[in-house]
Amino acid sequence: MRTRITRRVVTSRAGGVSLPPYDSFNLGDHVGDDPAAVASNRERLAQQIGVAPDRMVWMEQIHGRNVEIVTGPVDEPVPATDALVTTVLDLALVVLTADCVPILLSDDEAGVIAAVHAGRIGARIGIVPRVLDVMVECGAELGRIHSFLGPAASGRQYEVPAHMQADVESRLPGSATTTVRGTPGLDLREGIRRQLVAAGTAGQVEDPRCTIEDRTLFSHRRGAPTGRQASVIWMHTSEVP
Repeated sequence: MRTRITRRVVTSRAGGVSLPPYDSFNLGDHVGDDPAAVASNRERLAQQIGVAPDRMVWMEQIHGRNVEIVTGPVDEPVPATDALVTTVLDLALVVLTADCVPILLSDDEAGVIAAVHAGRIGARIGIVPRVLDVMVECGAELGRIHSFLGPAASGRQYEVPAHMQADVESRLPGSATTTVRGTPGLDLREGIRRQLVAAGTAGQVEDPRCTIEDRTLFSHRRGAPTGRQASVIWMHTSEVP
């Protein structure tokens, strides 16, 4: 019997060919790195996860709330979008981050998955509720959607002006926090987690790593210019005895 399996992967800085300050497994093609190095790193990622390079789907992320349904391989990054949804097997959806929150969503029973880029602006204007709506349109049920929130800037380190904190908190309750320096901060993962709970989704798993603190990860706030790590989700079938 064949069964459908959902896979998720998060990369780190290690294992690529990019030179400083993008060393070494930079997967972002918009940060000033050598395009040949980025292409090599992207091909290496595809090989490592067992997905054909032409079935990796990338985004032109713009900190918005646009969601795109992907029905097959694409030749170029999907333009001007911050979330991808698919029901297609062996199609890997990729989100790039270096402090923003990468979110990987799946309704395994319905066979609907999504990859979401949720930075301060996108989270504030509702990228998460929007992508949940699109997943439901594709056959998912909120009560079956599981969420993975990847490494991101933590509330311990993500310092913002007080007026910005108040503005985001008014739109994303639970995100306001205090940093280790006693200054106003944002914990976007916590705000998003509460949003997912309030929507009635099935459960959330968080990678607790802070990109600003963990030097095995890329962080734009810690040191720009820098590279981008990838969070990837895809479905494939496997033989089960």
